[in-house]
Amino acid sequence: MITIFKLFTNIKLFLIILIFLFQSCAMPEFKRADVKDVPINDAAKRKKNIDEGRGLRLGGNLNRGSGNFDFATSNEMWRASMDVLEFVPLTTVDYGGGIIITDWYADDLNSNESIKIIVNFLSNEIRVDGLKIKIYKKTCNNNFNCETNIVNSKLNNEIKMAILKKAAQIKTQDARKLSDDSEGYVEPKLKN
Repeated sequence: MITIFKLFTNIKLFLIILIFLFQSCAMPEFKRADVKDVPINDAAKRKKNIDEGRGLRLGGNLNRGSGNFDFATSNEMWRASMDVLEFVPLTTVDYGGGIIITDWYADDLNSNESIKIIVNFLSNEIRVDGLKIKIYKKTCNNNFNCETNIVNSKLNNEIKMAILKKAAQIKTQDARKLSDDSEGYVEPKLKN
């Protein structure tokens, strides 16, 4: 008899909690939408949601402003590096990772020494500390036993300065071209 009473009390307690939970969950009211106000295609739905401030945005505002693109074609440092390293075959070119790795390169085919250049981009700005240059030297003997060492020589600094100088030239040319294009712009006249 006591166990039935405890069971009955537990069931009552469970039902009270269940009723309380369902009472706190009110069903939302849906208002009837007119067909002309609801976009049909996905692009129009996304635009409407953005205009109304709905949706989820990660990382804040991902748009960095009009005309400020972070693509390889608009980054002066990247373009300059590709111009300076055009004499060397490239093995890895990853703009997203900010790295350029060349293949082993030797001036002479009979040479036992070759170099590999790695350019790491630390910034998109044209600054001395905006990129890091590493040069590896591979020396092989006649038995094809090779030894690879990192080289810290004037060549590191020369490549860095050549890239920075070329990037500054590209930036100046782009700015000049942009100003020339904007000066020649004529406002179209509207017909009445």
